[in-house]
Amino acid sequence: MTATTAPLIGLTDFLLLLDTHHPFAKVLGIEILDIGHGSATLALPPNPNFQRLGGIVAGPMLMGLADLAMYAAVVGATGNAEAVTASLTINFLRKSPPGTIYAHARVLKTGRLCAGDVTLTGEGSQEPLAHSVSTWSLPKA
Repeated sequence: MTATTAPLIGLTDFLLLLDTHHPFAKVLGIEILDIGHGSATLALPPNPNFQRLGGIVAGPMLMGLADLAMYAAVVGATGNAEAVTASLTINFLRKSPPGTIYAHARVLKTGRLCAGDVTLTGEGSQEPLAHSVSTWSLPKA
């Protein structure tokens, strides 16, 4: 995948896909900032309801962000909106402070199984807060 390859779904069409087929994606209020061919950048806006004891962003919110980011990257690379998560592993590297959390997803392999990773960073920092690795199953067309 090269930087010059256009995504197989545009941002507007991806947002429509979420509205019509994945309404649960709106629960966290995640913003889709960019979709490329095998890449995506999303943002989880600050919300006090997402914090656990100690004022840090709770792990399930970060996992949801990472999962949706990889879905966007996989659909951008394959055009297959029926892709489903086959596995997801996340490593929490440091506390996620309140504020916007960014997800930077990239697809490393496409095929019947796609593989990729997501790095989560906090507002104003490139220091990774968490790193997720996942595989995705693509049903036959």
